[in-house]
Amino acid sequence: MHLFGMPLETIYFYALVVAGALTILYLLFGDLLGAMFEGFINPTLIFSFVTLFSAIGYLAEKLTSFHSILIAAVSAVISFILVALLNIFVLIPLSKAEESLVYRESDLRGRTGIVITAVPEDGFGEVLIDSISGRISKPAASFNKKPIANGQKVLVIDVADGVLEVGLYEEMESLI
Repeated sequence: MHLFGMPLETIYFYALVVAGALTILYLLFGDLLGAMFEGFINPTLIFSFVTLFSAIGYLAEKLTSFHSILIAAVSAVISFILVALLNIFVLIPLSKAEESLVYRESDLRGRTGIVITAVPEDGFGEVLIDSISGRISKPAASFNKKPIANGQKVLVIDVADGVLEVGLYEEMESLI
């Protein structure tokens, strides 16, 4: 069968090449375009559907003698099912996994950490806090205006403008 004066296999092949190229470009520059595609339309699903549809259609046109309309319908159904499975079992769990790594700064109050850059009396240092999802490194200032040496265990008292206000863990423990 011919469409637009070209054999259908050629159209399937061109669609496969274009969808593959767009998929690679989206992988490289997807973060730049992320805001444009928020919501229901997910470019990953669209590119996956077009790639699978054209690949199945191309192979079926080359290897079988079925009618082109039947091949297009079957490849569309198979592509839809595979893309739905990709969305349900891969993309949705991945998006939820990313959200679980998010923390609020207020969640850091009461946590303990280790000073990795000394905290001077009136300056800033850096504290490393271990969490379930990894380590968090944040700028820190001394809560009681005393210097804190590198390697000391500290307690986060408060968070102000992204800066942890910390005190030595032993001193704070005696106040409790």
